[in-house]
Amino acid sequence: MKTISSVVENYIKKKPFLQSALAQGIINLTSLSRIIMPEIEEALGKDIRNGAIVMALKRLSDDMEFRATHKIIKVLKNIGEITVRSSLTDFTFLISDSILENQTLLLKEINKNKDVFYTSSRGVNELNIVVSGALDKTVETLFVTEKCTQKAENLSSITVKLPAENVSVPGIYYFIFQRLAWEGIVLYEVISTTNEFTIIVNDAQVDVAFRTIKDLKTL
Repeated sequence: MKTISSVVENYIKKKPFLQSALAQGIINLTSLSRIIMPEIEEALGKDIRNGAIVMALKRLSDDMEFRATHKIIKVLKNIGEITVRSSLTDFTFLISDSILENQTLLLKEINKNKDVFYTSSRGVNELNIVVSGALDKTVETLFVTEKCTQKAENLSSITVKLPAENVSVPGIYYFIFQRLAWEGIVLYEVISTTNEFTIIVNDAQVDVAFRTIKDLKTL
């Protein structure tokens, strides 16, 4: 049997930003209840009082604050090293029969200079390469026969070391990227491994992005 609480909870779960706002207590429950009342009434098939929805939202927000946020904050307080690199360039190439061979040649050049930055990711149709600006000409020369669909310069990377338990707690990345989005940070690329992730942002936004991630340790 459907209850007001269960219908309200199902409604909120389908709206992540609303769920987060409730967990942080930054939303007016009375106003929200008036907005969602028609959908709640339709799901229940009967008229209900506004106060009943407010009470359901109140119980849900209190519970969500512990369930959805407590474990995440516990993990984020143990964020490890945060590494920043600047003056990077982001290349995007279409996949071709020769692209891996050219990438191998690039890796040989990179191995000659361990101080340069390099990361790469491959999708179904595109290959992405992020390198130190000093390697721009090298990439352009080696990949001269490839189709470059985008080149973005003056970028910075922020690499974050996460505690091992990040793989068992849902919502870690959502929590981080949500706060970056609230700060208006544009993410050019996101590259991750099991226990760390790297974001690529514009040089002009790297200070704000770094501070936003660093502040997660003090939540």
